[in-house]
Amino acid sequence: MNRIKSAYKRLLTFHGPQGWWPIVNAATLRSEYHLGAPRDEKDFFEISIGAILTQNIAWKNVDTALAALKKRRILDPLSLQRVRLQTLGSVIRPTGYYNQKAKKIKNFLALYRRYGYDLRAFRSVEPALLRKELLSVNGIGPETADSILLYALNVKIFVVDAYTRRIFTRLGVLSGKEGYHDIQELFHRHFNGTIQDYNEYHALIVAHGKDYCRKNPRCGDCCLAGICDKRM
Repeated sequence: MNRIKSAYKRLLTFHGPQGWWPIVNAATLRSEYHLGAPRDEKDFFEISIGAILTQNIAWKNVDTALAALKKRRILDPLSLQRVRLQTLGSVIRPTGYYNQKAKKIKNFLALYRRYGYDLRAFRSVEPALLRKELLSVNGIGPETADSILLYALNVKIFVVDAYTRRIFTRLGVLSGKEGYHDIQELFHRHFNGTIQDYNEYHALIVAHGKDYCRKNPRCGDCCLAGICDKRM
């Protein structure tokens, strides 16, 4: 299992710090990285909405949608609560499955509203219980819930995505048959990093899976080639 630690060191050396989670600048309407987000309640809410929007879509599409929400000045709980579902869907259209995602956002808002849209009250809930509450929201699965916990609430939990499965199956760490929880527990046991390390590792996995360890991998350029069982 040393490959989990070794992969992190190699990815960080090769790609450099990713500075997640990006926040859209209200003036330029472009995502900015390395901000140390979440810095405040606005960042928390934007990250949470971004985690829902990024389901099954590239970040550039989410970037466009978040910028559109900010341009309309509706990227806050009360504004999104008031906006019509159809209108919300049209604004976030670049993210795909936009009508479904609009409903998911409304469902998340219903949960957050139970806490009076008060971040202090929301984050005061014990993390395991809050995770259960997030998972009870229609449209929020483990990856989205854990992204909200890690990136928006600074809870130490490892986020597993399709890139994680692909990369670590090729590395021989996974068989490819493990469930989400099994993979997450593997990282929890064998990667004893900080919250920031968990943040960075997931971001690095996304960067590497997107640009190198693709469905048709670029093995000749891969920084993990030396520890990979499936090098082509």
